[in-house]
Amino acid sequence: MKIAAIRQAFLDYYKQLGHEIVPSSSLVPGNDATLLFTNAGMVQFKDVFLGDDKRPYNRAVSSQRCVRAGGKHNDLENVGYTARHHTFFEMLGNFSFGDYFKQDAIKFAWNFLTVELGLPAEKLWVTVHHSDSEAEKIWFDEIGINQQRFSRLDEDNFWSMGDTGPCGPCSEIFYDHGEDIWGGPPGSPEEDGDRYIEIWNMVFMQYNRNSSGEMTPLPQQSIDTGMGLERIAAILQNVHSNYEIDLFQNLLQATVKIIGTDDVDSKSLQVIADHIRSVSFLILDGVIPSNEGRGYVLRRIMRRAIRHGNKLGAQGSFLHQLVAPLVKEMGEAYPDLKEAQVVIEKVIVKEERQFVKTLDQGMRILEQDLADLKGDTIPGDTIFKLYDTFGFPVDLTADIARERHLEMDIGGFEEAMEQQRLRARSASSFAVDYSHKIDLAGQTDFQGYVNLTHTGKVLAIIVNSEPSDRVSQKGKLQLVLDSTSFYAESGGQTGDQGMIEWPGGSIQVTDTLKQGQHFVHYGHLIRGELGVGDVVDTFVDGRFRADSAKNHSATHLLHEAMRRTLGDHVTQKGSLVNPDRLRFDFSHSEPVSAAQLAVIEAMVNEEIRDNTEVAAETMAIDDAKAAGAMALFGEKYGDEVRVITMGNTAAVDLGQGEQVFSLELCGGTHVERTGDIGAFIITSESGVAAGVRRVEALTGAAASEWLATTGKTLAAVSSLVRAGRDKVTEKVQALIDKNRQLERELEHLQVKMAAAQGADLVSQAKEIHGVKVLISVLEGVEPKSLRDAMDQLRNKLGSGVVMLAVIQGDKASIVAGVTKDLTDKVKAGELIRHTASNMSGKGGGRSDMAQGGGQADQLTQALASAHTWLEDSLV
Repeated sequence: MKIAAIRQAFLDYYKQLGHEIVPSSSLVPGNDATLLFTNAGMVQFKDVFLGDDKRPYNRAVSSQRCVRAGGKHNDLENVGYTARHHTFFEMLGNFSFGDYFKQDAIKFAWNFLTVELGLPAEKLWVTVHHSDSEAEKIWFDEIGINQQRFSRLDEDNFWSMGDTGPCGPCSEIFYDHGEDIWGGPPGSPEEDGDRYIEIWNMVFMQYNRNSSGEMTPLPQQSIDTGMGLERIAAILQNVHSNYEIDLFQNLLQATVKIIGTDDVDSKSLQVIADHIRSVSFLILDGVIPSNEGRGYVLRRIMRRAIRHGNKLGAQGSFLHQLVAPLVKEMGEAYPDLKEAQVVIEKVIVKEERQFVKTLDQGMRILEQDLADLKGDTIPGDTIFKLYDTFGFPVDLTADIARERHLEMDIGGFEEAMEQQRLRARSASSFAVDYSHKIDLAGQTDFQGYVNLTHTGKVLAIIVNSEPSDRVSQKGKLQLVLDSTSFYAESGGQTGDQGMIEWPGGSIQVTDTLKQGQHFVHYGHLIRGELGVGDVVDTFVDGRFRADSAKNHSATHLLHEAMRRTLGDHVTQKGSLVNPDRLRFDFSHSEPVSAAQLAVIEAMVNEEIRDNTEVAAETMAIDDAKAAGAMALFGEKYGDEVRVITMGNTAAVDLGQGEQVFSLELCGGTHVERTGDIGAFIITSESGVAAGVRRVEALTGAAASEWLATTGKTLAAVSSLVRAGRDKVTEKVQALIDKNRQLERELEHLQVKMAAAQGADLVSQAKEIHGVKVLISVLEGVEPKSLRDAMDQLRNKLGSGVVMLAVIQGDKASIVAGVTKDLTDKVKAGELIRHTASNMSGKGGGRSDMAQGGGQADQLTQALASAHTWLEDSLV
C-alpha cells in the first residue's frame, strides 16, 4: 500500500465517522509564540482544547506536516543513524473536542488498524497508564485483546501540554516486527530495541493541572491522537526502515542520479532525502535561511544536507534539483508545494552557492586541525573558528566528529562564542511562557479601545522569572492586571507603552504581551512598593498609541488596495505595526511592479483624503463572514468578533448591504477617521519566502519626513547633473549610458594592452625539458582580459604552456593554457589547482584552459611553485 493511499485511507475512514477533514496547518505555529515549529497534529487545535477557540465541528481528522529539528523536540542529529528519525514527518491524527472519549477512540483506532489496514491483532501490543483502569477495561472487555500483549506504564503514558493545563493518560499501540529483531515489549529492560515500534498514541485529555500540581476534571473531555505516516507505511510495505518505503526509495534514487554516486547504501543519502522534505516545506511556509530563530534551523538543515552531498562527491549545487522529485511524490497531497516549486528552488540554490564557496575551505581547515589533533577531542576554538569564519553550524561539526569517533569540546566553544552562543539557541528569541508558574482564572478586561487611562487590580507579579507577592526593589518585572487600558501585542500590532501608577509608586511599561487570556505588562519599577491585590491606574502613552493606530488602519487599507489591484488571491501572511512604520507580508507569486505599487499607494491615499469614519462593531462571527469580513493571519476568533470597517460609507449597518472599502475582523486599535492617518508612502517591496512578498510603508509625520528627505535628495541630484527635477531621470539615464560605453571602450583598450604586453613576452618563454613555458605577471590589465591575452600567447608559441597573472588589490587572478599536443603530459586544470592552493585560493578548468585566484601577497611564491610543478610534470 503506497504512502499516498495510506494517507487518504485514514482521512476517508474518519470522515465516514463524522470527522471534519482539516488541512495541515503551517509549520510555523500561528497560535503559540513559545513553539519553534509545528511538531504534532494537535498544535493547530491547542486553543480549541484550552477552550479559547470555537470551531463549527467537534470531530476533526488531519494529516499534519511536522518538523522536529529545534527546541525541545530535536531529531536532527539522529537522522541518518536510525531507521525512524526524521526532521520532517507527517502525523495522522483524529481529534474530539468534548464529543466522544476513550471507548470510541480505542474502537476507531483498533478497527482502522486491524480491519481497514488488515494488520494481524497478534502483531500489536497495547499500553495504558497504570492508573487508567477505564481504558484497560475497554481494551480487555470490549476489544478483547490478548492480555499477554499488554503493558501498564507510568510517566511514558501520561501526556500534558505543559507543567500546567490540560493533561491526561495515554494508550499506545505498538507493532511487533518479530523475534529476529532485537528488543523487548514496552516497559521491559529491552524496550529501546527496534522489535516493538510505537505506531499510534491516544491521549485522553480529562484533567486540568494547576501550578501546585493538583489535577481537577476538565469541563469537557477530549481526544488527541497521533500516528506516524512513515512508520505505518513501513509496516504495510513489509520493510523495517522508514527509508525503505516507496516515497523515500524514489527520493533516494533521484539523489543517487543527481549526485552521480555509486555509494547507494550510504547513510548520507538518507540524510539528504530526509532534509529535502523539511527544507522545502519550511520555505513553503515562509521560513528563509538566516542566522537566528527558525531561519537558523533551516540553514543548519540545508548545510547538513549540502555537506553530506559533498561527502558523496556532489559537484557544485545539487540540493535544489531534488525539489522536483519531491513535488512528484508529495505534490498531489500538497498542491501548494507544486505551485511554489520554482521559488523554493531559487531559495535553496542561493543558499547552496553561498555555502559551497566556504565548504571546501572550511573542510580543509578542519582536516588540518584534525591532522594535528592530540587525543580524541576537537578543541573549542576549532569549533568556533568553523562556525564564526566558515558558517559551519556546530551540529555539522558534531556530525563529522561522530563519523570519526571524536568528542567535542563544547565548553571551550561556548567560552569562545561569548554572546554569539545565543544564536545557536533557536528558541531563545521566542516569548517567555509564565502560564506554568502563575495560576489565573478568567481573563484581563481590556478597556483601551475607548480610554487611555483605567484602574485595575494586580493579579500577579513576576520578578526574575518567578512569581512574587510583593515588589519593592527597582528593576525589571512583569505585571498582570484584572483590567487595563494597555493593548497587548496581537495581530501584528505591537503592545502599548506608558505608565502604571499608584499612591507613592510608579512603573514604566515598555511592552505589553498576551499570555493566554491575560495581558502581561513588561516594565521597570521606578519607585514605591506594590503587592498582589493592590489597585493601580494605567496610563497609555498617547503618542505611541496614536502612531501605532495610524499604521494599523493604513494596513487595512493597503490590504484591500492590493486585492483590488493584484487580485483576490492576495491574503495577509504576516504583519508588523508599530509607531514607526508598518510591514505587510502577503501571498503573491511575483514582484509587484512600480506601476502597480503607484496604483496601490494612490488608492490608499484617496481613502485617507476622503476622511471617512472608521467604525468598530461587535457581532456574531457567522454574521461577519456573511457580510464579507476578512480574517487576518495568525488571529483567533470566538463566537463574537470585532469588525472594523473603513472607507466610503464605513459607519453602516452591515446587514443592509452597503458597500465599504475595507471590512476585516480585527481586535487592534485604529484611528477615528481615515484622514487621521495623514499620508501613506510605500518605501519598499521585496520577496521574503516562497510565494510571499513584503511591503514596508510609512504614515503620518514619518511619511512627511520621508518625502522631505527624498525631495532634498532629488534636489541634490538635480544640482549634480545640472538638470531640472522634471529632467533628472533623462539626464541620469544618459550618464549611465555614457558610462557603459566608456567601460566597453576601456575593456577593449585593456585587451589591446594585454595583447601588446603578450607580444613582448613571447621572447621571454623558457624551455623546460624541451617544452616552451611562459609564466608572467601582467600590469595595468583587468582580470577578465587575462584569458584573451593567454589565448594569443599560446597561439604564438605554437606548442607550450602559458600561465599569466594579474594583481588587483589584495587578490590575484591566474589563468593557464596548454596547447593540445601537450595535454597528455600536463593539464591546465591541475596546474591551476596546484598554484591556487599555494595562494590560499582555488580554481580549475579543462585540460587546455583553466582559471583561478587567491591572495596577492602569496602570488610570487605560488608561481615559483608552479614552475617546480611543471619541471616534475614535463619529465
